[in-house]
Amino acid sequence: MSGLLKSFKWAIEGLKFCVRKEKNFQLHCLAAIIAIAAGFIFKISSAEWMFILICIALVLAVEMMNTAIEHLCNIIHPSVSPSVKIIKDVSAGAVFLVAVMAAVCGAIIFIPKLMAYF
Repeated sequence: MSGLLKSFKWAIEGLKFCVRKEKNFQLHCLAAIIAIAAGFIFKISSAEWMFILICIALVLAVEMMNTAIEHLCNIIHPSVSPSVKIIKDVSAGAVFLVAVMAAVCGAIIFIPKLMAYF
């Protein structure tokens, strides 16, 4: 198997791990499915689709990076450490920030459509 194919295989393994084992990743996937379904229901524009898909990709990617950082911290320093706590908190904060901004983008796109619907 070529190096490139192996890289894809490992990337898919990482994605499968997050889907199977990480509750926060699963929650973000549920939110992504809801956003995609809402996009189809409200027939959003191409530009709106781009924003929604970029937001979904960012949230999922940052959540995966957070998972990697947490696992690495647990290997390097398995006991409780104030320094490791800061690393984990900052990493989780990055996910929170991206998720909140994605929710704001979703609200900007979907709230007017919901208001017009009702």
